[in-house]
Amino acid sequence: MTTVLVVEDTLSEQELIAGYLREGGYTVITASNGQEALSKIVGKDLDVVLTDLVMPDMSGLELCRSLKKNPATKDVPIVACTSKNQELDKLWGMKQGINVYLTKPFTREDILRAVRSVA
Repeated sequence: MTTVLVVEDTLSEQELIAGYLREGGYTVITASNGQEALSKIVGKDLDVVLTDLVMPDMSGLELCRSLKKNPATKDVPIVACTSKNQELDKLWGMKQGINVYLTKPFTREDILRAVRSVA
């Protein structure tokens, strides 16, 4: 079974995304920020990280850089799901290691398609 880590600081959006993924047959781990995400992935076999970019404490881009620097997580695909919708934001995100860039608002199908494309 494919395991997805959902990192989102808005609880309602975190629950919505996690619900969509569980309905799609994925195992889901959730975290409210980048620091919590890093602590939750220790020893886990992750297939995909889906993260917001604008979060307190550690942004999604900082999380991406940490994941890509770590030999154990450097190959885990990252899906960004964010309100940052400028072309420059997208280009910068891709340079940080994001594989798929989704902007909010999103649909159930947007989330499932993005995760399927990298899982």
